[in-house]
Amino acid sequence: TELVARLQALGATPADVGQGDVPWTVLADPEGNEFCVLEPREVYRDTGPIAAVVVDCADPRAMARFWGETTDWTLHEETDDHATLRSAKGVGPYLEFLRTPGVKAVPDRVHLDLLPYPGDDKAAEVARLRTFGATDLDIGQGDVPWTCLADPDGHEFCVLAPS
Repeated sequence: TELVARLQALGATPADVGQGDVPWTVLADPEGNEFCVLEPREVYRDTGPIAAVVVDCADPRAMARFWGETTDWTLHEETDDHATLRSAKGVGPYLEFLRTPGVKAVPDRVHLDLLPYPGDDKAAEVARLRTFGATDLDIGQGDVPWTCLADPDGHEFCVLAPS
């Protein structure tokens, strides 16, 4: 497609992640991070250029529960192999969880940063997230204004200080 050609001209390269014959193109950015260029889909018509942030995990249902509670996003689809959340306002990209074999072995190259609602207390938000199964994470961040946590599947994320 025209988009794939434009991305390759910018430095993306074809990638094989074992996808087989699928109706999308898998590419890697210049640092080797894989991403997919999808064929047009009605479900993604109003997401903007980033249709979805996809997270590999062991249990999509558990991840959807955790992140649904964490973000107050709406569950759109849930099976044993796939779960999808999106902002309750129906805007922006989807957050999708895909069952993948194996155990997470390396730090994530991409992580989510959460921003508490205006007027919320960061420490109270961190405590709330721990009740859903988040755990403290020390990645050598030192004295910073955000808090690093891991979700129940071990994915890193940060809670920013509200402005």
